[in-house]
Amino acid sequence: MLRKSTDNHNSTKEQIVKNISLDGNTYLLVEYPDFIEDDKKKIRVKGLGEKFASVNSFFLDYLKEYHIPVAFVKNHSKTSLKFLNYQKFPFYIRIYNAADKRTARIFNKKEFELLNLPLFELHYGNGKDSLITESHLISFDLATYEELKLINRICSKVNAVLKSYFERRGKVLAGMDCCFGKADDKIYVVEDFTPKSLKVIPHEMDNKFLDPNKITTPSQLRKYTDHLFKLTSS
Repeated sequence: MLRKSTDNHNSTKEQIVKNISLDGNTYLLVEYPDFIEDDKKKIRVKGLGEKFASVNSFFLDYLKEYHIPVAFVKNHSKTSLKFLNYQKFPFYIRIYNAADKRTARIFNKKEFELLNLPLFELHYGNGKDSLITESHLISFDLATYEELKLINRICSKVNAVLKSYFERRGKVLAGMDCCFGKADDKIYVVEDFTPKSLKVIPHEMDNKFLDPNKITTPSQLRKYTDHLFKLTSS
């Protein structure tokens, strides 16, 4: 029985996060609305929240099978997921298996050129100037060296597992964002395996290729979300 609900500081534009008490335990309830939003515009698609929740829960459960610490408990409804009551770290790890536009320009590579080893970036906030270093986090007491060491190790395993998942389906996991939180002094993966985070591309790109980094219309968002949704059913 739901007894208490309060706003949580983990809320973002695309998520409604609340504390709930169930059977004497406190959990986080994360609900996905039917839109995504960035600095420029809001893109709304009917039924988007349900598919975001479905794709995210699928991959969170999938990671558990590989003994990766995940805070996800179970689906609460078609559009909401139940998590352990974690405190989210205020940064995230952006993982690249293919060169993004910025990296390609700096190192004179082609965009989406496959990398021999994954590239990890630390980001704080969602603006264009969000790239930071481990020194920033340690200097401002946002994480310890040991926590970052563990987070990087978990990221490597998450990337290996999901990269292999998409490769078996003829796709390339070009990039994704990994978010972390702490519950009872243990670090967990908490996000984000939705179509907004996962950048999946075909091995052979043609004129019909939909660039996941350039989704600006409802039809593009619907098409890409449906694509990932189908990949979790194959």
